[in-house]
Amino acid sequence: MLILTAVASPLHAQSLRLIGATGYLSEWEVNGNITESVSGRIREFSGPLTMRHVGLCSQAGPEEKVGDIRLQMVGLGSVSQFRATMTMDGAKCTFGGRLSDTYSGVMDCGGAKGVPLTLSIK
Repeated sequence: MLILTAVASPLHAQSLRLIGATGYLSEWEVNGNITESVSGRIREFSGPLTMRHVGLCSQAGPEEKVGDIRLQMVGLGSVSQFRATMTMDGAKCTFGGRLSDTYSGVMDCGGAKGVPLTLSIK
């Protein structure tokens, strides 16, 4: 488990790549890079994120949104959890779950609840 390895090794900051898809039809490709910062007992990863619309309705080429993501690690070992916030164009989306190298679940974005999201961390 890559995130578990990153959380368990406090000696140096980790840099990880995020890739995935979101949207009710997985019509948005998600790419980003996150870097670890440690403040006391809180481990946090943050960095830039790009969402690119890859659905069939893209008339003038793919639409891109640039924002950022912040993941906060909570707990230790097999009970470790994470909370994350993605910010795009001023809108915040939140999601969380158990730590692993792939997250497959939903995120809540203001008025849009339960938006499917799959993220792999490498």
